[in-house]
Amino acid sequence: QGQLVESGGGSVQAGGSLRLSCVASGFPGSRYSMGWFRQAPGKEREGVAFISDSGRTTYADSVKGRASISQNDAKNTLLLTMDNLNLEDTGIYYCASKYGGWLRFTPASAEYWGQGTQVTVSS
Repeated sequence: QGQLVESGGGSVQAGGSLRLSCVASGFPGSRYSMGWFRQAPGKEREGVAFISDSGRTTYADSVKGRASISQNDAKNTLLLTMDNLNLEDTGIYYCASKYGGWLRFTPASAEYWGQGTQVTVSS
């Protein structure tokens, strides 16, 4: 049974940076695509950044140029770094996985979720 555990959230001032980690365990094989999602209060969960099983990356327009998603060689740690944070980046950030090679996937189609980590950006 796959398990995802996020860490690295917290409070950040606008203009600052964040670095989130997600440790994956219990996944058979390596053919999983991974993604970072976030959910702001009163809003739907949205995809932020994705990395396919072959390492191709995709970003939401709202974070393009500010975010970077990566994995270590063992594919058991997923990272998200984001610069120049603004108030709209506030939310609970989740990592998720989906079997197969996907450039992006929807929250409804994700197969495993972490518990989430809160990111609060203040002015």
